[in-house]
Amino acid sequence: MNEHSTHDEPRGTGAESGEQDVDAGERPQVSVVVPVYNDPTGLRETLASLAEQTYPTDAHEILVVDNGSTDETPAVAREFADDHDRITVLVEDEIQSSYAARNRGIEHADGEILAFVDADMIAEDEWLVDAVDAFERTDAEYMGCNVEMVPSENSGSLAERYNLRTGFPIDHFIEDLGFAPTCCLFVHRSVIDDVGPFDSRLISGGDREFGHRVRDSGRALQFAPEATIYHPTRSTAEAILRKSRRVGRGVYQLRVFHPDRYDSTVPVALNPVPYLPPRPERVRSVDGWSDLSRREKMGFYLLSYARGVCNGLGRLEETLRRRASTSR
Repeated sequence: MNEHSTHDEPRGTGAESGEQDVDAGERPQVSVVVPVYNDPTGLRETLASLAEQTYPTDAHEILVVDNGSTDETPAVAREFADDHDRITVLVEDEIQSSYAARNRGIEHADGEILAFVDADMIAEDEWLVDAVDAFERTDAEYMGCNVEMVPSENSGSLAERYNLRTGFPIDHFIEDLGFAPTCCLFVHRSVIDDVGPFDSRLISGGDREFGHRVRDSGRALQFAPEATIYHPTRSTAEAILRKSRRVGRGVYQLRVFHPDRYDSTVPVALNPVPYLPPRPERVRSVDGWSDLSRREKMGFYLLSYARGVCNGLGRLEETLRRRASTSR
């Protein structure tokens, strides 16, 4: 592990800087893995909040895994590592995949519990304490935290209002879809030892595939509503649709790489469903639908429609990519 000595730096007392000199006692060791690619602002905010956690200092580590960033992101990571000896910077620049970056973190992690957080999340000081308490109280092996969307300072766009209302319903992900997103996931080391790490070939959907392996191993998937972490909203339609396209690519990849668990007989790229208008009742299920103006309802419907189309385009894009690569 690459350790960075910081106690001699003029950052104030441990209580002021979040580096609390608290004996770990019987607290389990936790490794927080933060993959990042070209996001210096998001990483700075995330590490600033993780550095203030009240969980015992000697019972947790923070592993930042840079996925080959080409901007100032590595410098931000090193800055925090220099100021906090429990923060370690790792690099995964061989495979361009957030799942490969997470796997690099897993390889270097010392904790019996692994927590996965994206490099744009913000955690309150007690988040790690609350999450580990819930993990232990429920005897969990796989657990998703609650995620609340945070509006930007200029939260006036229709796209941002849409994202605020549709964001991350983690209970729905766990109960109905069988996985928790990797922006808020806690996993016991024994689970990874048993079912294996993330599939680093996937550009999207690796959290789903991993969660399904855990579920199929007979383990329960837990949800901790009391452990909340915050995610910034996407404030433009472009950002929302770009994510939908990436998710569509992942849908195709799941069927290619895991045909035994995801029906590969269905021509996913030519499936017309993503291009069809969404069912009105599905759009009306958006939180607070009745409070929306007529114009907002129309905008939300069109965004839902566009998300489906972009998902379909992502599937088609990945189909063409793979055909081009295999024909060489």
